[in-house]
Amino acid sequence: MKDTVAKIKDNYDRAKEVYAEWGVDTDQVLIELEEVAISLHCWQGDDVGGFESASDELTGGIQVTGNYLGKANTASELRQDLEKALSLIPGKHRVNLHAIYAETEGEKVDRNQLEPKHFKNWVDWAKQQGVGLDFNPTFFSHPKSDDGFTLSHSDESIRKFWIEHGKACRKIGAYFGKELGTPCVTNIWIPDGYKDIPVDRFTPRRRLKESLDEILSEPISKEYNLDAVESKLFGIGSESYVVGSHEFYMGYAVKNNTLLCLDAGHFHPTEVISNKISSMMNFVDELLLHVSRPVRWDSDHVVIFDDELQAIMEEIVRGNFLDKTHIGLDFFDASINRIGAWVIGTRNAIKALLKAMLEPTKILKQYELEGDLTSRLAMLEELKAYPWAAVWDYYCMQQNVPVKEKWLTEVKAYEKEVLSQR
Repeated sequence: MKDTVAKIKDNYDRAKEVYAEWGVDTDQVLIELEEVAISLHCWQGDDVGGFESASDELTGGIQVTGNYLGKANTASELRQDLEKALSLIPGKHRVNLHAIYAETEGEKVDRNQLEPKHFKNWVDWAKQQGVGLDFNPTFFSHPKSDDGFTLSHSDESIRKFWIEHGKACRKIGAYFGKELGTPCVTNIWIPDGYKDIPVDRFTPRRRLKESLDEILSEPISKEYNLDAVESKLFGIGSESYVVGSHEFYMGYAVKNNTLLCLDAGHFHPTEVISNKISSMMNFVDELLLHVSRPVRWDSDHVVIFDDELQAIMEEIVRGNFLDKTHIGLDFFDASINRIGAWVIGTRNAIKALLKAMLEPTKILKQYELEGDLTSRLAMLEELKAYPWAAVWDYYCMQQNVPVKEKWLTEVKAYEKEVLSQR
């Protein structure tokens, strides 16, 4: 063990010297990296099931495939699994909840009647863990969303129900922010849309705008709650038309000063969110990112260390947007160990962020400004082979989490001792 520690430290010292030649202080980078909190989505742990009813069918154009052993069946099991995942990820992070993860102690509480008290156990747990909480109203998997419409529904009574749900969720988000001392991002996504081509695209969007206006009408301090809106290209059952499109929410966020959520899995397969960040930062104060991996459609695969993940993190760092960007994850895979999925995805997101932070951005920008595009391209390519992985290993050791793939041994042991017993 002593030899391993010494080797990691020796590799880091050599990497530190290499980066220092380009004016990059790796010690300072790691201090700054430690301040970045990634929001882990709780729904990876139970396949977006929630705790309203064990028989509720997942709807809203969402589908989770696979039946790997060990799915969390209760809030306590889900929190236990999250603790395990967080123990294998360097840094202090956040947890993102959906409204269906309320704990009502067996009482039937419909979504428009949810209150902060139904999330007290989550807040108590978050305090113990030292993590912040984010939140999402749940506009799917409910009898009042069976026909695929919620906030844009033509039936006023159904719209009213979902408006009340949205209002209730903002109050719960503010409760999280007050109790935990860090603002909760409350993100609104709805499944509304048509399977086939509609005649009237405008009226549902007008109804959605009016519903959102009513939900957001009550002033809530941004010290406690930050409102976000999230678009989607299509889902199962809404292939031809989605009411809450990117253009709709982009306009809404700019006009109403909300956060705009860019979900990597919610655009055309050839469209990337990395190229949208710099544009949107000219018009909104802050962004919410749902980092995911689309494969042909909105499938939300586990985040891997691919080109788009790296490009997302580079855009955040190069634009100096870290303090204006809330980074969350959004994927669900039941074909592999669910805790392993959390760990793989989150560690990859942090790796990509670290690699971006190690880039000598000022020098590269100067090359570009001076028209020295040869040096710009040459350095961007050479940096790909720089020893960023040695800095990552050192950071993991510094944070007392497993280095390299050693975390997998702990996940396998947890699967044998805990998950296989469920």
